[in-house]
Amino acid sequence: MKKEAQQIFLPGGFKQFRILKTKYVLNDKNILVIGSGSEKIAEKMIESGAGSATMIVNDYDSLINARLNLIKDSKVLVKMMDFDNTDFDAEQFDLVYGQASISLLNRNKIVKEIKRILKPEATLCVSEITALAEDYPPFVKNIFDASDILPLLNDKCSTYYKERNFSVLYEEDLSSSLQSFYEHTAERLDDKIYTLSEKEKSYYKKLLNKISHESNAYLKLGADRYIGFKMLILKKTI
Repeated sequence: MKKEAQQIFLPGGFKQFRILKTKYVLNDKNILVIGSGSEKIAEKMIESGAGSATMIVNDYDSLINARLNLIKDSKVLVKMMDFDNTDFDAEQFDLVYGQASISLLNRNKIVKEIKRILKPEATLCVSEITALAEDYPPFVKNIFDASDILPLLNDKCSTYYKERNFSVLYEEDLSSSLQSFYEHTAERLDDKIYTLSEKEKSYYKKLLNKISHESNAYLKLGADRYIGFKMLILKKTI
């Protein structure tokens, strides 16, 4: 795995962002990035010419850690707010970006809010944690439940967004990237835990335990047959 991909604790590493850059011009765009762990993505938006990049997280620990993880004098603005009830104006953003961050129980409300804050015909770039089959064993359900994930079926993601008045500009199955994510992120976090401050440690220890459990299930118990990862680039149509 490339060194760059090991610097982000999200499924897919930087692949989703790199694909987006080949399909979408970031110059001067007003961008919202949703979800903890997305600091490096937001910074790369600025580096690639975005006019502004705001990142939102939905809990205080994530807010503190996001600010710690941003580079000095970063132009990324980080705020804490509910993903389904933001403080932003209607039609404020050219692009909303979410990497494995909105596959949640309240996805319907989050997507409705995203539509509200996107400009007419603006873009949503999203990746979803998905189910590769309609039926999956209890230990896989436990993985989804532990993260409040309500997975879409992998081959029905585009249908879900079309039903909510988005047109699909591009989609790609990134399920194969989960193997390296579970291998390298758990390893990276295990090394990092010993260098953290007490404030950081409480956050990352919880994350480490969660990823260690998930990686064991994915790599050794067969969860790879049931858990997928799908990227979509979408345009708001109404």
